[in-house]
Amino acid sequence: MKKTILGLSFCLVFVVSATAQRQDGPPNENGKKGPPPASELLKKMDANEDGKLSKKEVKGPLKKDFAKIDANKDGFLSKTELEKMPPPPKRGQGQPRE
Repeated sequence: MKKTILGLSFCLVFVVSATAQRQDGPPNENGKKGPPPASELLKKMDANEDGKLSKKEVKGPLKKDFAKIDANKDGFLSKTELEKMPPPPKRGQGQPRE
């Protein structure tokens, strides 16, 4: 009986700790955590509705990494460029603070 209770307790702790690990970002349209899909970014940020994002329209990490994401260097982020952008680094794996 004690072994059964101990085993169940271990399983419960394992399940709770596994599901409690932090995931970055809110759930996207597929219900998965992470950055939103390109279509959602365009929908939310494309103020002039031209199908691309200028540096004036973007915020947050997109603004910071604009030059890296703008592959053709035209000054805009297209849906294709947004789809190809690398995922953000996980916490603790980014650039070291100075």
